[in-house]
Amino acid sequence: MTPNQYLWAQARDRLVAAVTGIGFSAELAELMAKQLGSPKAIDRMVSYIRQAQPRTEEMLVDEMLAICAEIETWRQKKESQEAQARYNSWLYYKKWEDEEE
Repeated sequence: MTPNQYLWAQARDRLVAAVTGIGFSAELAELMAKQLGSPKAIDRMVSYIRQAQPRTEEMLVDEMLAICAEIETWRQKKESQEAQARYNSWLYYKKWEDEEE
């Protein structure tokens, strides 16, 4: 098992323990771990479970979806910033190119 796989397995196990600890199925926790997509996101979910002690599966799934949405928003922001940086670089290069002519 690679170090990365070990981190994933540990995070998944923490989520399973947290979810089963409040009375829900390990199967739900496994599905949530896959959907969350990273050990850091899984750890955020575990933290929520420990603090909020949700009483329904719907509350668990709502928080999981909120975490996924925040991650997607962050990714889109980073992609936008990178695209803007490339565009600005192109404009800067074009400006110098035009001035040399």
